[in-house]
Amino acid sequence: MVVTCAFCDGKGKDPFSLLSQLAICQVCRGRGKVEIKEPVVECIFCEGSGVYPHTRITCTVCGGKGGVTVENETEECPQCRGAGKTRDSGLPCLKCRGKGAVNNLSIICQ
Repeated sequence: MVVTCAFCDGKGKDPFSLLSQLAICQVCRGRGKVEIKEPVVECIFCEGSGVYPHTRITCTVCGGKGGVTVENETEECPQCRGAGKTRDSGLPCLKCRGKGAVNNLSIICQ
């Protein structure tokens, strides 16, 4: 599935001008669009912005795309309760890797 790059909002330029005002977006490589394997859900960790919360770097969960692939049947992560982040540090939850959901099969096997 091809979607608008969340990090640069489809503009193809580095939204924070970290390297220069002419620098291309490192997520979409200047195209303004990115490909995400379906089924896609909005990244819960960055709330679909593609930006790691309170920084100017790409989200480590979705890679700056704004969405993540959630395969198979899933349910809310029991560790972070679907928040995608730990309560104490705000870092991505290790159990669900910041997605807020885990595969039903992974819960049974663990």
